[in-house]
Amino acid sequence: MILGCSVLVLSLIILPALTQQATTVTVLIQALEAAQWQPLVTEFNQTHPQIKLQIIEGPNATNQVEDLYTSSFLLGQSPYDLVYMDIVWVPKFAAAGWLLPLSDRLTTTELKEFLAGDVNGGTFQGQLYRMPFRSDAGMLYYRQDLLSANNYQPPRTFEELMAISQDLQEKGVSQWGYLWQGKQYEGLSAMFVEILQGFGGFWIEPDTLEVGLDQPEAIRGVEFLRSTVAKNISPAGVTTYAEEETRRLFQEGKAIFLRNWPYVVGLASAEDSPIQGKFAIKPMVHAPGYPSGACQGGWGLGIAANTQHPDAALEVIKFFASEDSQREFVLATGYVPSRRSLFNDPKIVAKYPHYPELLKVVESSALRPPIAQYAQASDILQRYLSAALTNKMNPTEAMQAAAKETRRLLIN
Repeated sequence: MILGCSVLVLSLIILPALTQQATTVTVLIQALEAAQWQPLVTEFNQTHPQIKLQIIEGPNATNQVEDLYTSSFLLGQSPYDLVYMDIVWVPKFAAAGWLLPLSDRLTTTELKEFLAGDVNGGTFQGQLYRMPFRSDAGMLYYRQDLLSANNYQPPRTFEELMAISQDLQEKGVSQWGYLWQGKQYEGLSAMFVEILQGFGGFWIEPDTLEVGLDQPEAIRGVEFLRSTVAKNISPAGVTTYAEEETRRLFQEGKAIFLRNWPYVVGLASAEDSPIQGKFAIKPMVHAPGYPSGACQGGWGLGIAANTQHPDAALEVIKFFASEDSQREFVLATGYVPSRRSLFNDPKIVAKYPHYPELLKVVESSALRPPIAQYAQASDILQRYLSAALTNKMNPTEAMQAAAKETRRLLIN
């Protein structure tokens, strides 16, 4: 009888444990990238049988994905345990209380392995809310063959870029000197962050909410961009160009310099590219005495505040943030890692020889203001900057108006 009772008790303990279902952890990702994640998702689920990572595919437009996350949080019971975030979403989501802080779940030693710009970009008011996965940064592309043939070193300053452009254009070497993103959209704000840092200016100081758009350094930045069009170094249409318009012109061999993101390297290096093997990359130019600026982009994972499975969600984050996972993802996709060591990883460098140079770029990171009202502040900057670039307002008037409206936004 005692033996029978013991067997019954053991059965009651063991059977539920054996039949217990894995904890499901969900995350919403753009459909295109969701497909790229699949090998790592499969690997995670195989090595973590107690957790089932489920990817919910969203639209490929990042603003639509942000809207889906926002709507789910506003409804009060989001179906997502993890949040896959663009760097500029962090302040808004954190300020709204939609994310759990990660600072007490990760050690300082762990975070030192990642690019400082990526960690800073995932931080809001002293707390880390987003663990970096893949990085991104703006940089300068240049035609190494054309510069070498004409005895030029790559430019370091805005003035050198202008002088080289004018000289090679006058010689008929190239139709255009410099291409950049001047369309009224988020890319304009990202590009201008680099110009601001290069001239020693600033947009919004997050700690004090001081606005610097009407300061002389910011106005000089606007004047520089206008001068590239006025002097025919950049095409007049550049004020309507986004990344792809500028990339295509550069790849077709019609310009000497291009400001863009790392994705261009792969496309411009393809076998059918007219400039394959003829270009190189470097940090953005700047004014003498000031640092180069590389607008910090990138994506990472945070934990939804209303998740019922924070510990399981953290396991997913640590898996995707690991060196092995990032190496596998970078080798498969060509995306930029957020771990510093991987820029000199032998396997990665063998496939992407430009990564050591890319590390120099991403270490000069320039953050867009980490404030909760970032989207509104960016909209203000885009409108007035576009007005100045298209000669509807002069630079001083435009930046004074932008600064005034931004200050009014931050007070409310």
